[in-house]
Amino acid sequence: MIEDKYISDIVKNIPPSGIRKFFDLVTNSKDIISLGVGEPDFVTPWAIRKEGIDSLDRGSTTYTSNLGLPELRIAISHFLKTHYDISYDPEKEIMVTVGASEAIDLALRCLLNNNDEVLVPVPSYVSYAPCVALTRGIPVYVPTDDKNNFILTPDDLKSKITNRTKALILPYPNNPTGAIMKREDLEAIVDIIIEHDLIVISDEIYSELTYDGKHVSIASLPEMKERTILINGFSKAFAMTGWRLGYIAAEHGFIDAMNKIHQYTTICSPIMSQYAGIKAIYECEEDIEKMRKTYDQRRRFIVSGFREIGFDCFEPKGAFYIFPSIKKTGLNSQEFCERLLKEEKIAVVPGDAFGPGGDGYIRVSYAYSLDKIMKALERIKSFAKKIF
Repeated sequence: MIEDKYISDIVKNIPPSGIRKFFDLVTNSKDIISLGVGEPDFVTPWAIRKEGIDSLDRGSTTYTSNLGLPELRIAISHFLKTHYDISYDPEKEIMVTVGASEAIDLALRCLLNNNDEVLVPVPSYVSYAPCVALTRGIPVYVPTDDKNNFILTPDDLKSKITNRTKALILPYPNNPTGAIMKREDLEAIVDIIIEHDLIVISDEIYSELTYDGKHVSIASLPEMKERTILINGFSKAFAMTGWRLGYIAAEHGFIDAMNKIHQYTTICSPIMSQYAGIKAIYECEEDIEKMRKTYDQRRRFIVSGFREIGFDCFEPKGAFYIFPSIKKTGLNSQEFCERLLKEEKIAVVPGDAFGPGGDGYIRVSYAYSLDKIMKALERIKSFAKKIF
């Protein structure tokens, strides 16, 4: 193809998303039960939707400040203080983004020079390593495993640090494992981070979906606010994926640098989404809790179901995924998922889509109704009888 010679080598060498690649197989298939998509099955709460509608009725269809509506930044500052006991100046230390995905990209582009290394614990969200590569940085995988509850341990961290290491992505609660890092787990790595002068990009998009105690942000620990770029958003906890509303909280110097990129690219998040976000923070705590309790019920049900079938299954403490081991079947992740789809019409995600160490596992989302989960478990049980 003639256009091939014009495409950047970096882009050519980035593999397509392992999730999207697999789900191309699902497109146009009939009678498929999918437990693959990481998206709430709840509709955005009515109060939030109504505020979006009302903002349009008021004629709010303009750009906002690059940093976002002042009222929304005040609301986010209030949320972070109330929930995680971290104080951020809404005028200088908070920035509204087009989803948490843009926030990750901005943080990396703000920080990295050519060949700077970024530590990426794996298994984890599929976008981190490609986004590092697109900034001409080098992603360095830090393996975690179920023996240590998939948390990042001090030894794991120290083993991968070099004189080129600049940043650490901290993806907890974790997609795909559902692992969390408690206060004592975070405290165990703080001295290493400070000693090696690392910046932490803390992706806390699932913070409100924590089932074992209250979420702790590493930015709340002593000496860590100034070296943490905290990323969060409204997609998961508020069921607002399509609204594309995220945010960054960080020291003013980081925010100022990221805003230089943001103002030349996306400019601002949609104004109606921003007004809806204000309503979400101040009036939808009960909606969050109802959804969290429903996810928790599904979590316990699906973990029990996989274990009863015969799979070893780490118990997730956050997000809305389980990451069961399929190693005893003798199949790799791709083989298992392709056969499960073909033979039982169940779609789940191969574990190797989430980086090295993911092979031998599958990611299963429980952001689906109990009825759908029960039907899926019956088919998975039938499949297991053939391969065990």
